[in-house]
Amino acid sequence: MNFITPGIHGTLLALIAAHAPAQDRATSYPVKTVRIIAGSAAGAAVDFNARLAAQKLTEAFGQSVVVEQRTGASGTIGTEYVAKSAPDGYTLALGSMATLCVVPHLYAKIGYDPVRDFAPVTMLTASPFVVDVHPSIPARTIKELIALAKANPGKLTFGTAGAGSVSHLGIEMLKSMAGVNFLHIPYKGVAPAMISLLGGETALMYDPVLTSLPHVKAGKIRALAVGSSTRTPLLPELPTVAESGVPGFEASSWFGIVAPAATPREIITRLHATLVKTIGDKEVSQRLQSQGMEPVLNTPEQFAERIKTDLPRWGKLVRAAGIKPE
Repeated sequence: MNFITPGIHGTLLALIAAHAPAQDRATSYPVKTVRIIAGSAAGAAVDFNARLAAQKLTEAFGQSVVVEQRTGASGTIGTEYVAKSAPDGYTLALGSMATLCVVPHLYAKIGYDPVRDFAPVTMLTASPFVVDVHPSIPARTIKELIALAKANPGKLTFGTAGAGSVSHLGIEMLKSMAGVNFLHIPYKGVAPAMISLLGGETALMYDPVLTSLPHVKAGKIRALAVGSSTRTPLLPELPTVAESGVPGFEASSWFGIVAPAATPREIITRLHATLVKTIGDKEVSQRLQSQGMEPVLNTPEQFAERIKTDLPRWGKLVRAAGIKPE
């Protein structure tokens, strides 16, 4: 005869689960739906990466992994929500260079610490940007653009997706490292900024390679260099900005999975191994490259170090350029 009451029985099960070997807990994870919180609207790069990760984790785990959008305040609402969630592996964030390394310097107060409040799992992808100019601009290399800017200080305009965007920060970095001045013209998004460049209303733009590519191939704009640390397979003949006379230049957007800080290491390891195996697949990698993204899939330690390195680097640039949120 069983004399254990239902309440006591539940408590005993909880105690047994809590004291189960860590490896057993990791092997059984997940036993319910996992949520990946995306701080951007559907269709954005954050959403794309979140849905890719969710799809591959669902296929690997045989358990639902869903994307939940919590947008607003430049992605900080969703990011803060994850920082304050239970550290059990069932609420993850699609973190980005913007939410983890730029936005913290744009607002006086946000509800999370990018370093202390998260356990990085892996960077998924990086999105290279290119320096584009309108064909009327007599510069075919970065060196020629710098010389032109020095001869015409503050006269060359550059359009951006808004203050603090990667398209803004990339040109601010070029200005700082090359000792030149361009006039900032902010727009509400990448599309109107590109329209202004195509129409010759602005002289240059720092734009994601994917959105630049069709216009470059059509001869409507001229790509001078790619801003990542290595060349992009989409434009293999295009040199990097660093190769073009600005050594050390690197300004790419990146995206990755982070969990609340106290998430068990065994769960982080399982998530990492699964994402590396599935997204590192050749077919998936080719799909990513066709979308203008390059798979990264580094270790949790390498991802944590990237956040620690990029956070002060972008902060210094934001302060020097006096960038304020719109």
